[in-house]
Amino acid sequence: MIDTRRLRTLRAVADHGTVTAAAAALHLTPSAVSQQLGALEHEVGHRLFTRDARGVRLTAVGQIMLTHANEVLAQLERAEAEVAAYSTGAAGEVTVACFATAISAVLSPAITALRTGSPGLRVRVLDAEGDHSLTMLLDDRADLAIAVEYRGAPDAADPRLHRSALYAEPFDLVLPQAHPLAGAGGPPPADAVRLGDLVGETWIGPYPGNPVHDVITFACEQAGFSPNFAHCSDDFRAVVALVGAGAGVALVPRLALRDMVLPGIAVPGVAVPGVAVPGVAVRRTAGPERRVFAAVRRGAEAHPLLRPLLDTLHTIADSLGGRGKRLG
Repeated sequence: MIDTRRLRTLRAVADHGTVTAAAAALHLTPSAVSQQLGALEHEVGHRLFTRDARGVRLTAVGQIMLTHANEVLAQLERAEAEVAAYSTGAAGEVTVACFATAISAVLSPAITALRTGSPGLRVRVLDAEGDHSLTMLLDDRADLAIAVEYRGAPDAADPRLHRSALYAEPFDLVLPQAHPLAGAGGPPPADAVRLGDLVGETWIGPYPGNPVHDVITFACEQAGFSPNFAHCSDDFRAVVALVGAGAGVALVPRLALRDMVLPGIAVPGVAVPGVAVPGVAVRRTAGPERRVFAAVRRGAEAHPLLRPLLDTLHTIADSLGGRGKRLG
C-alpha cells in the first residue's frame, strides 16, 4: 500500500523543483525527503524523477503518480472536512495568507463579521505577497490564501486547488502634478490615459517577482514597450511618495490608494480617509487590472471552519462592487 505521506513528498518536490526546497517546505531534512522518494519508487516499482543540474524532473510514471496524488490528497481533505462537520463544528483556528491591500479591503472586515456569525472561529493572518500565499497554502503553512492572478499562477483547473474569484480592481496612473498628462493648472481630464502615451517614462513599482510588477510589465508590453523601473518598492505608499518627489510615474491598484487622499480619483464603495500626499495627480487608465481570488486546497472547500470564512469573504467582495467583477 502506498503511504500518503510519500505522496505529499512527491507533490512538494514536483512543486518546488529541488529536494532541498521541498525539504524546507515540509520541515524535513533533504536526506529524509530522498528516503521518502526512494521508498515510494520502491513501492511503485519505477523511477519517478530524473536529476539534472537544475534539480529534479518527473518521469512519465512520476507524472502519472502526481496526477493520482493530487486526487488522493484532495479526497483526504474532503474526508477531514466531513469528519469535522460531523463532530462539534466550526470552532477552531484558520490560518490565512494574504497580501496587505486585501487584508485591509476584505479580510479584516470578514474577521469583524465572523465575531458575530461564527464566534468559535479564530482567524490567524500571515502577510504574504499574492504569489507567496499560494506556496504557503500548498506547503500546508496556511489553510486559505488570498492571491493575485499573474502569469504562471495556478489556474482554475489546477487539481491541487479550489479557487473562487473575489474582486478585480483597475490600476490608476499616479503622476507628478507637473507632468503634462496630469492636467496641470486644473482638474485632471476625465478621459483615460492610454499606456502607449507613457513610452519613455521613468517608472516606479514593485520588485520583480511581485505579481503586480508582472501585471504592469505585461500590460505595457501589450501597449508596445517595456517599462523602465528605476525605483522599486513593494509598499504602495512609498511608491506614491516617490511619484510626489518627481521620481517617475506609477500604476497603483485602486484599493491601494484608498487610505491616501489623492486628487482626481474616488474609490467606489469605500471611504477615503488618510493623510494627503502632496505633489501627485491621479488619472484613470485603459490599462490592466488586479484580479484577486481566494484559494483552499482542493477538497477542503466544504470544511466547517473554511466555509463560513469563504462565504463572508465573498459577501465583503460583493459589497465592493460584485464578486469577481471590476471595481469602478
